Amino acid sequence: MTERVVLAYSGGLDTSVAIGWIGEATGAEVVAVAVDVGQGGEDMNLIRQRALDCGAMEAYIADAREEFATEYCMPALKANALYLDRYPLVSALSRPVIVKHMVRAARQFGATTVAHGCTGKGNDQVRFEVATTSLAPELKTIAPVRDLALTREKAISYAEQHKLPIATTKKNPFSIDQNVWGRAVETGYLEDIWNEPTKDVYSYTDDPTFPPVADEVVITFDRGIPVAIDGVKVTPLEAVQEMNRRAGAQGVGRIDIVEDRLVGIKSREVYEAPGAIALIAAHQELENVTLEREQARFKRQVEQRWTELVYDGMWFSPLKRSLDTFIEDTQRYVSGDIRMLLHGGRATVTGRKSDASLYDFNLATYDEGDSFDQSQAKGFIEIYGLTAKLAAARDVKFGNGVDLGSGTL
Repeated sequence: MTERVVLAYSGGLDTSVAIGWIGEATGAEVVAVAVDVGQGGEDMNLIRQRALDCGAMEAYIADAREEFATEYCMPALKANALYLDRYPLVSALSRPVIVKHMVRAARQFGATTVAHGCTGKGNDQVRFEVATTSLAPELKTIAPVRDLALTREKAISYAEQHKLPIATTKKNPFSIDQNVWGRAVETGYLEDIWNEPTKDVYSYTDDPTFPPVADEVVITFDRGIPVAIDGVKVTPLEAVQEMNRRAGAQGVGRIDIVEDRLVGIKSREVYEAPGAIALIAAHQELENVTLEREQARFKRQVEQRWTELVYDGMWFSPLKRSLDTFIEDTQRYVSGDIRMLLHGGRATVTGRKSDASLYDFNLATYDEGDSFDQSQAKGFIEIYGLTAKLAAARDVKFGNGVDLGSGTL
């Protein structure tokens, strides 16, 4: 039986050429796998036909939009996942679901190898290959651009020589990856980190400099998941799509960042994630109302590690799976309503409401009705500060008191 290779297929020039390129380099038949994670653009049936016209022996097409939103974006929302406190893991989240379908296709068609179009400088090569190893350690992996010397110039020449049904002349100056959770843009003139992004960089968001009238929205959560917007029930996918539309119209979610890649280099990236940024801001504020203090403090540490693992391609790792369990437990009472004002590039929380709230008005108020016994505060402070007081006294005894600038106490 002829060897078969499963290729992550986007329908673009490089992966279209890779079908024949892999066949010639390895002698294997190629199965193209195209996974819809909400990237928009062309009809998936057209992409399937293009793969076949470019020489694929079969094309596996999957509509994974609901799956992606529910099983990947929602865990990221519960984790408030922001790499370097800013990037909501747009590309990193989509790779595991794509790999899962590649492994399914490999088993369905009897393939022994999977292939992706990543270069040797980026994070995605790691995400694709580590995820594949985690799900199917018996599969081999090849990367035509990295391993088989498929440059863009060679791709154009190959496509023209073989008359492949793919455009070869128009070259977008940017490398773009997008899905329902957001959009990532890099390369071109953006590689000079002094250059300001121009208007043509953006697609998911309108210019926040000249915003329309402010948009007030109420997001209802149930155990950390958005279940309604302005009282209308939504699925996770519908929640993200609706907030993409409304927050995007206000210019929310534009991110320009120099980030630390897993391979050790710094890279300038421009992201648009209006829905993700607005939903994370709302979710964080609802957690402020419903999580106990020590639980919330520890969760912030877990969130950072969870985010780093996902960014580094470890979605299917044992540690990430264990952290999932902790995060899911913290969401038990994260239910209620958050009111936000979307305007001028910002998503600002203006109201919070939850039946599981830990906020007690009578304890918090300074007006009549105050139920907090302030007389207990003095004793609390004495006990709380006792260890610091004893240590300070010892320092003074041995001449190591705090220097206030005019001598030693």
